[in-house]
Amino acid sequence: MNHDSIVFDLDGTLWNTSEACAIAWNNVLEREAIAYRTITASDVRAVTGKPHEECIRATFSDLTEAQINCISEATMIEDNLIIDRLGGILYDCVLTGLDALKGRYRLFIVSNCQSGYIETFLRLNHIESWFEDIECWGNTGQPKPENLRRIIERNNMCSPIMIGDAEGDEAAARACGVPFAFVEYGFGTCVAPDTRFTSFCQLTERFLAS
Repeated sequence: MNHDSIVFDLDGTLWNTSEACAIAWNNVLEREAIAYRTITASDVRAVTGKPHEECIRATFSDLTEAQINCISEATMIEDNLIIDRLGGILYDCVLTGLDALKGRYRLFIVSNCQSGYIETFLRLNHIESWFEDIECWGNTGQPKPENLRRIIERNNMCSPIMIGDAEGDEAAARACGVPFAFVEYGFGTCVAPDTRFTSFCQLTERFLAS
């Protein structure tokens, strides 16, 4: 693998915050007095990977536009607060793997999350210095292909690869003309990845061996 840079997706690729986000979304429903069924981690997983606003619209499609907008705005804040308190579940080997990879590759994150979410991930795991740059939907209002393109261009990457767990990650990589590696342990599916990994341990070993 002749790459100088690795651009990671976050949810479903590096960690899983479905449980914490479900708590956050239920907190918002209760605080805003919106009658609705209890949101579960499975509900969150079902929409993870979309821009935050689309996640809320898909989950609460039977509510009014005003209610959806209220939940979307409130959960962007509540998610970060709850995750900062409860944390997320890192996939096996992520920290040790990233620690090893940063010695060989430039590391980046591009996500469809809200502003502050990636920063929470980095701060909780004390790895802010391991990543050169990050970008997300919440900062730009743009879809993942555009955010991937932005981060590649502003960091003058020569030979990047995108790593993610869903078709949206694959589509972003294709739109930017970069290879895509699929992690099978995540939330989504893909069409035709250039390579695939069953675990982050395997991913790390393959990149360090190249």
